[in-house]
Amino acid sequence: MHDKFMARQPIFDGKLKLFAYELLFRSGAENFFRPQKECSSSLIVDSVMLFDLPTLIGSNKAFVNLDESALRRGSARLLAPDRFAIEILESVPVTPEVIALCKELAGAGYALALDDYIGNPKWEVLISLVKYIKVYFRAADSDARREIVQRFRGRGIQFLAEKVETQSELQEARSMGYTLFQGYFFCKPSMVTAREIPANKLNCLRLLEAIAADPISHDTVESLLKNDPSLVYKLLRYLNSPLMGLRGDIRSIRDATALIGEVEFRRWLSIVAIVSMASDKPPELIRTAILRGFFCEAMSHPLAISEQKSDLFLMGLLSVIDAILDRPIHEVLANLPVSTDTRTALCGGANRFREIYDTLLAYERADWAAVASASVGFGQAENCVPDCYQFAASRAAALPF
Repeated sequence: MHDKFMARQPIFDGKLKLFAYELLFRSGAENFFRPQKECSSSLIVDSVMLFDLPTLIGSNKAFVNLDESALRRGSARLLAPDRFAIEILESVPVTPEVIALCKELAGAGYALALDDYIGNPKWEVLISLVKYIKVYFRAADSDARREIVQRFRGRGIQFLAEKVETQSELQEARSMGYTLFQGYFFCKPSMVTAREIPANKLNCLRLLEAIAADPISHDTVESLLKNDPSLVYKLLRYLNSPLMGLRGDIRSIRDATALIGEVEFRRWLSIVAIVSMASDKPPELIRTAILRGFFCEAMSHPLAISEQKSDLFLMGLLSVIDAILDRPIHEVLANLPVSTDTRTALCGGANRFREIYDTLLAYERADWAAVASASVGFGQAENCVPDCYQFAASRAAALPF
């Protein structure tokens, strides 16, 4: 087991397609209570070597923070310039040496970004070198956000709105001229209305109801699948993927149940239903749902509650159902026969499931102090959090969606 912690946060373009991931590091569990964004040279080296970066970022670009020490030691040169953008932290002093180092990096083909920018004049000397300005939305008012774009427009710089947490903030950023967006707005409902759920999503919702029931009704499941042949196709595609490692092809629903068992059958039908319902949403929402499902399930082992792993998987998967259906989560769960633990946790109640869920949310945001707070009752299992996250990312990346 490694003692390094790495989280990733998606960065979207104007069409809400994945543009890149920001990678955020922490050297170990002992540093949870000293949260900071800075990462040392040795941490960059260890992270590049220890973590499966293709699993974490795929073919996408990655943004990585560099503090003054990492800049001086040339740590950025360990990263491929075509894959990594270098973020200059707001805490870095703008000295002649730092300016020279930034010029060298830009000349070597590295894309530079100013992190958490809110208009500090000290950065003026570096503006001509940077390709991205990341504006910390939580630290700047509306006028300041707009003024930054107006001041530097036309210089070939892309403006990234950071810490965007709501749909209204996303719309505001777009209207001001921001073209890149980072935050968890995509995991929130875009609106709450009384409009009917579209027929295809309603069929998937009924499928979730059917597979969450105990005992499961295979006749009901087959009937619902027949209403949407694309669901059958997706299910068979998943089951025949290398991830499953099955010998021979699965050609029918009966084959699937017989070969993988009812527990696995429920899992994959749940994934298919969520993926199908979220077809009109950013693909990162699907990745997040599936990664969360695998993470919550993985945490059942170190916490010695493996008998509840299926419920934990479903909890992670359903954690974005409100964003998928644009409805309050308590309203959606009211019609699903999920476990009491799952319902309580997702609706904000306190229990062991909620501790796992809060730990996950904090880890996604690289809020290491919050991770420690949420996992205070985990004991030694707290150290398993990064391994469970890596496992979940690997499983989610292997799915053909």
